[in-house]
Amino acid sequence: MFTFLRKFKTLLIVLFVLSIVIICLFYFALKPAKSLTIFTPSMVNPELVDSTVQYIANKHFIPDFAFTNQNGKIITQKDYQDKIYVADFFFTTCGSICPIMTDNMVWLQEQVKNNPKVMLLSHSVTPDIDNVTVLKKYALKKGVIDSKWNLVTGNKKDIYFIARKSYLAVKTGNPSEMYDMVHTENFVLIDQKKRVRGFYDGTKRKEVEKLLEDILFLCESNKKD
Repeated sequence: MFTFLRKFKTLLIVLFVLSIVIICLFYFALKPAKSLTIFTPSMVNPELVDSTVQYIANKHFIPDFAFTNQNGKIITQKDYQDKIYVADFFFTTCGSICPIMTDNMVWLQEQVKNNPKVMLLSHSVTPDIDNVTVLKKYALKKGVIDSKWNLVTGNKKDIYFIARKSYLAVKTGNPSEMYDMVHTENFVLIDQKKRVRGFYDGTKRKEVEKLLEDILFLCESNKKD
């Protein structure tokens, strides 16, 4: 028996290696290719979407915007042109989920700080309170990198509409108060073509790690376009 095995040792090794190669080829051939959904208003929880856009089932894009950041600079769509970015909504005096969300966004900032394709954008849902001075103090406290992450304030009506018509990520607040907003824990992933590609729970590190994976996937996908 051992003599037989020694005689055909080389052949057996070749057959073993060939089997491994064939199994690997089948695995990668049958494994579904990674893809990210392109979200539209009709696919999202109606509570987070303005009624005027709920019917849209395709061709949903983030429109032009103009808000003021922590340095008093007007931030527009041009600052995010051809960028992959993560948007969220918060307020500086929030004592519940905001600190956790901010800490996770700080973590994400650290992971992408040397990637010129990626930026971050946080909108205040209490812009009457979160003026430039307040946002700057908050940014310094949290270690915000100005070239990477904009904390913005502006007209409450404009923030309300972009939150519910564009990013599909904010609930309405007190009906008696005009444009009152209740932000969610959502981090929203936007691709280079201004399309919504994912929603992630910003209070959970595992979700934010998944977000980072998807950001890197979009970066690689862009190379192939």
